[in-house]
Amino acid sequence: MAGAASSFLGPIAGALDGDRPKLTAERLALRARQRRQIQAMIAGCYLLDAVVLLIYAHAGTTSVGVAAGYALTGIALVAIYVLLSERGFHERFRDHYLVTPQSAINMVNLLVFTYIAPKVGVLFLCNLFVVFGFGALRISARQTAIVWTVMVLGLATLFLGTDKPIGMPAGTTLERLATMLVFALTIGRCMCLGIFSSSMQQSLYQSGLKLKEAYRRIEELAELDELTGAFNRRSIMRMLDEEIARCGRNGSSCAVALIDLDHFKRINDVYGHPIGDEVLRTFAIGMFANLRSIDRFGRYGGEEFLLVLPDLSQDQAMRALQRLRTIIADLDWSAFSPGMQVTISAGVTTLRRRESADTLLARADGALYTAKAEGRNRIVGA
Repeated sequence: MAGAASSFLGPIAGALDGDRPKLTAERLALRARQRRQIQAMIAGCYLLDAVVLLIYAHAGTTSVGVAAGYALTGIALVAIYVLLSERGFHERFRDHYLVTPQSAINMVNLLVFTYIAPKVGVLFLCNLFVVFGFGALRISARQTAIVWTVMVLGLATLFLGTDKPIGMPAGTTLERLATMLVFALTIGRCMCLGIFSSSMQQSLYQSGLKLKEAYRRIEELAELDELTGAFNRRSIMRMLDEEIARCGRNGSSCAVALIDLDHFKRINDVYGHPIGDEVLRTFAIGMFANLRSIDRFGRYGGEEFLLVLPDLSQDQAMRALQRLRTIIADLDWSAFSPGMQVTISAGVTTLRRRESADTLLARADGALYTAKAEGRNRIVGA
């Protein structure tokens, strides 16, 4: 049942990708197969009802011709539907199941047979619940109103426009058996629709979870630098602005550091860009392992990184960066290539009252420039 619900929901899920998702030959074949499966179930329902009508006929309540006519009419409607489906007619419409016209046609058919054979009208009228219930699983509120209107007009015509006595045969044991089967089959089909609806809800719930996870992953990728896993420039700058605003509200301190990998261009030239990428990743991992949970670390550009250190004074930030510099220098870089050594330089400064991100970063950049000019592998404050 869950698989059937997933098939029935396929076009809904596809519509999430756009108004008219691109259909491949494989997708079109799958949709046609789904329509055939649904029509096979409908044909089976017609044949089951025909068997009940034959029991009524055996009891003398109706004729064999009614049973045969009902079965043949149902099979003919299914055959026409399948023929149009196989010719691609249904693919012209957003709802490729054509639920609304199909429901309306089947309802009219049931009402016509109620008029033709009113003594066994209970069978046809009970099936209206099944047809309406199945159609309501997928159609919109507007389409539901259309189908309901068709049904009400048909019932009004039957009950108010004619004097046909609609029967529920129960005079003989055979009639009571057939009527019992009518209710048993109707209730069974409604129960199946309930299970089907539950499966659809579960399928939608699972699809919703997957969609949320996909959105979460997209948002995560939009915030992170793909190579290092650090925040990208847009994200780290936003976080810096948020931290500056927080400091402005409560008067707390904040330090920032612009960090540069020393002679990184030489690493790329000598060892190759793949090794250079691994150096960046390893550096980022080393940083992540030694930062506080409230610190924010992002790739500012190339081999330059921005570190935001909330609630630290200048001296505290200098000590923190000296510790990080030592940790990075002490890593076993020879694992990438014998004799390789990687160090960092950084410019550290703290936020001043009513200062903008631009002037704060300009001061940190000046300190970083000084660190490079003085020989690299050092931390300079500003």
